[in-house]
Amino acid sequence: MIYKVALIGYGYWGPKLARNFLNSNNFEISCIVDKSLKNLNKAKQIFPTSKFYQNHKMINVNEIDLVVICSPTKFHYEMAKFFLKSNHVLVEKPLSLNVKKVVELETWSKKNNKLLFVDYPFIFSGSISFVYKIIKNKRFGKLLEIESFREQAPIRNDANVVWDLGVHDISILKYLLNSNPIKVRGLKYNTVKIKMKDTAYINLLYKNNLKVFIKNSWISPTKIRLIKFKFQKAIITCDENEPLYKIKIYKKNNKNSTRYKLEIPDIDISEPLYNLVNYIYKSIKKKQNPIFAKNFNVSITKVLEKI
Repeated sequence: MIYKVALIGYGYWGPKLARNFLNSNNFEISCIVDKSLKNLNKAKQIFPTSKFYQNHKMINVNEIDLVVICSPTKFHYEMAKFFLKSNHVLVEKPLSLNVKKVVELETWSKKNNKLLFVDYPFIFSGSISFVYKIIKNKRFGKLLEIESFREQAPIRNDANVVWDLGVHDISILKYLLNSNPIKVRGLKYNTVKIKMKDTAYINLLYKNNLKVFIKNSWISPTKIRLIKFKFQKAIITCDENEPLYKIKIYKKNNKNSTRYKLEIPDIDISEPLYNLVNYIYKSIKKKQNPIFAKNFNVSITKVLEKI
């Protein structure tokens, strides 16, 4: 079965999701919505058989299986609630800047028997899946510390750098650890004169004394997407900017040694958004949403609110 998709927003992120739905044999982009005629004209060149609207309320919900929302954050709640009456919904991160609204959307999706997905792309990456298995099987002993550096991104005026970049780190941590931090400390400030805070330093403490340090910044000459996982017997680096060798394992020669043996494992390097699209297809087909069950979105939003 081919599921029909309505895409709302064809600005920065919408085209990236649209491309991955286009590359799937399981979905068809039935209509695209954007207030900008310029954006709609761009979309028409790639999706000539789709319908095009400037208002999301013009969509015939009875003809659509999945609505993909790539609008500014302030519209996420209103649009998601509107479409969850009739359709499954995928929302660009963050789902909302308010945990009460996230709880309401989760309740609304269950009430209407519709699935709610959020685009946390990195939890669908092969590199994070690899680290997940390492943590689960305790291959390198206890996980002692995590450091994450996420720098350079388009400046936004609808959410600060924590909601924009930090959401990736918090969603990854929730996915890998299946728990929330017991202590949260965050420092946010501006390095340039813009509306939203552009830089954040975050310290988290999880159970078993696992310490996490996160740096997020829009303002950087270089793009950085690096996470270090420090285990008792090895350090694993995860660099999403690397085209092939995203994971590097530095094995300790002995317990207290500062000398390491490098190992580069084979991992799945499929585009995370394509893996997300496949996950959504399987979830709709089976009427199950395992990753987003058990208040996944609520937990992430609670931590982001605290920061």
